[in-house]
Amino acid sequence: MGHEVPASISQAEIAAVKTQVQAMTDQLREPPSIMQLRESYDAMGQVYPIAEGVTVTTVSLNGVAAEKLTGTINGDDATLLYLHGGGYGIGSPSSHRHLVAQFVAVAGVTAYSADYRLAPEHPFPAAVDDAVAAYRALLDQGIPAASIIIAGDSAGGGLTVATAVKLKAEALPQPAGLFIISPWVNLQQEGASYAAKANSDFIVDMASLERWASLYLNGTLASEPLASPVLADLSGLAPLLIHVGSEEVLLADSLRLAEAAGMALVDVTLKIVPYMPHVFHYMWPQVTAARIAIGEAATWIRARTT
Repeated sequence: MGHEVPASISQAEIAAVKTQVQAMTDQLREPPSIMQLRESYDAMGQVYPIAEGVTVTTVSLNGVAAEKLTGTINGDDATLLYLHGGGYGIGSPSSHRHLVAQFVAVAGVTAYSADYRLAPEHPFPAAVDDAVAAYRALLDQGIPAASIIIAGDSAGGGLTVATAVKLKAEALPQPAGLFIISPWVNLQQEGASYAAKANSDFIVDMASLERWASLYLNGTLASEPLASPVLADLSGLAPLLIHVGSEEVLLADSLRLAEAAGMALVDVTLKIVPYMPHVFHYMWPQVTAARIAIGEAATWIRARTT
């Protein structure tokens, strides 16, 4: 994982992306109705292209709606279960289709992008229950746990870890690995990066995180381990690959998760990419570092599932 992008290129690309997504991020800070925000997020995702040769179909995973994405080089059981970000209140397979399709194309996997239930209509632990149900469905199809990677970004990254913790509690086999991008794993909003990166993070801020956490928790304490899985017992979890940008208020979450996982004897790899914002992989058509990161993650996914 030794690829580097010159700072001047990264900074110029991110400046261009910031201009493009500023209207959306302004909505995140001062949200309109949640339905309008969901529509805007889906629309933003659909602006990006879908990788050539990837086919998308709608399926059900134990009652959880999902998109199944297949490419032209799928030849084995290697499977990605993707859990989208969006603060547990917005986001869908539509908003993240271009990103999941890129992993399908580059890693040569079959992907299932779960449309788990969202808050406030369905607060904690609905998302965890749906993710576990979707994983069970893959096992029921005969896909070995050793061929499955669970992945997610932001809230979906936290959900990925929470799902693995829940699988352990239910004595279900761990997947081959957990790949998480800019994970939100501590709904207590703790760590130095929340202040240190407040001016550089143009996507996420403390106030919006508090709003989304309140909607999702619906009275549950933020210290509940399945809501803030960095506080859970992580021993016995599948190997972790964590990607995060240096300019994120959520950088502290990745650092704390890597430490907690390492202390629990979990195989963990943490990659912090300079100059990158929250979930920079989402911007892969415009950002060189994102394409490199996707390629590196694809290599890790293939190594874990073969």
